[in-house]
Amino acid sequence: HLTLTQSGGGSVQAGGSLRLSCAASGDTSAMNCWGWWRQAPGKEREGVAAIRTASNSPWYADPGRGRFTISQDTARTTVYLQMNRLKPEDSAMYYCAAGLCGDRMLQLQDYNSWGQGAQVTVSS
Repeated sequence: HLTLTQSGGGSVQAGGSLRLSCAASGDTSAMNCWGWWRQAPGKEREGVAAIRTASNSPWYADPGRGRFTISQDTARTTVYLQMNRLKPEDSAMYYCAAGLCGDRMLQLQDYNSWGQGAQVTVSS
C-alpha cells in the first residue's frame, strides 16, 4: 500500500511561482512513474506532468510545458512540481499520483495512488 502526502499550493498573483511536493510512504516497488494532475471546478482531471522514476525522464502536457518542472528526490520517494509564470487558468486542485506507466505517461488509468490534493489559486 502506498500513501501520498502533498504539501504546498496556495494563492499567488499571475506571473508568480509555487512549488508542490508529494511524499510517498509505503511500498513503492509497484510504481514506475509519478504524475501531477489538476482539476478545476466543472472540468475533467487533466494531466500536467509526469516523470519516470528509473530514468528521471519528464513529460509535460501542453498547459505547463515551458513553465512547469517536475522532479524527484534521489530516493525517488518525493516528487515536486515547480510552477513558474502562473496564469489564472492554472487555478485548480492539484493532485500527485503514482502508478505504472506504459509508453504514454499521462494516462489516467495507469495511476492507482493519489495524494489528497492541494489548491492552487492564481489571481489576475
